[in-house]
Amino acid sequence: MKIGYRTIKTAIGTPVAIWIAQLIQLDNFVSAGIITLLCIQPTRKRSFLSSWHRFGACLLAILFSVIIFESIGFHPIAIGILLILFIPSTVKLRLSPGIVTSSVILLHLYSAGNITLSLVINEVILISIGIGIALLLNLYMPSLDKNLIEMQKKVERNFSIILKEISIYLKEGRQTWTGKEIIETDQLLNKAERVVLRDQENHVLRDRHSFYDYFMMRKKQFEIVRRMLPLVSQMDELYEQSFRMADFFDELADSVNPGNTAIIHLQTIRELKQQFSNDELPKTRKEFETRANLFRLLHEIEQYLLIKKKMIQ
Repeated sequence: MKIGYRTIKTAIGTPVAIWIAQLIQLDNFVSAGIITLLCIQPTRKRSFLSSWHRFGACLLAILFSVIIFESIGFHPIAIGILLILFIPSTVKLRLSPGIVTSSVILLHLYSAGNITLSLVINEVILISIGIGIALLLNLYMPSLDKNLIEMQKKVERNFSIILKEISIYLKEGRQTWTGKEIIETDQLLNKAERVVLRDQENHVLRDRHSFYDYFMMRKKQFEIVRRMLPLVSQMDELYEQSFRMADFFDELADSVNPGNTAIIHLQTIRELKQQFSNDELPKTRKEFETRANLFRLLHEIEQYLLIKKKMIQ
């Protein structure tokens, strides 16, 4: 069983908040722990937003409670009327995530039977302790760079394997590849996107994330790779042009990395296009179709490389 950082923070923060509230002899001190528990979030950004939603909603709940309970009295009907007015107000002010926490404060005020200044101060301190402990704990977030680098390596290894398999098929015409790297790469890229967005939310003041640009580039390239596979599968005859393309894909497979190698390969593509133009015309319909698919394949791999060149620039 794996225990995550969020669980550890919750296990530390909840009793600490209760202990502080109990130490300064606040009424309903257990509620400080409940507020901390609700404010512990997986990222710093979500933690700040959660804290703001709950603090704002709680202050609003206190205001509504003073007005409704002092006007109508401490009766269950007053709670119903208060909620009818309070919940739409929190939604309008975009504080709806704080409804549950503020309901606890609301019920504290109702059960007291009399709203005094000291009671309101007690509730505000409870909220501040609960939110404050959660914010302090959420200042520490483990770095996700190690995970992202590992995923980057796996994606590049899979890209290399896919390109190598295309080279083998163009050179030998045999198809023994299972294609498992296609499914694995798709899953990796989706997972990497989620991890990058999570890491981005841990750096509230940072606008750009280098891994975000990288994985978005690979995602676009992967779509092109998937488009290339049906083209390759249609080439069941081998020609001179097939061997040239096979050598190019083999070279490409050996140079999959985060560095700027696109410019070199784009030059090779220009040379291959020139060779295609200078070659003799196809002699059979089959050769014509194969060479047409090879030319389309060349165009797709050019787009693949242009995406990386643009990202590097």
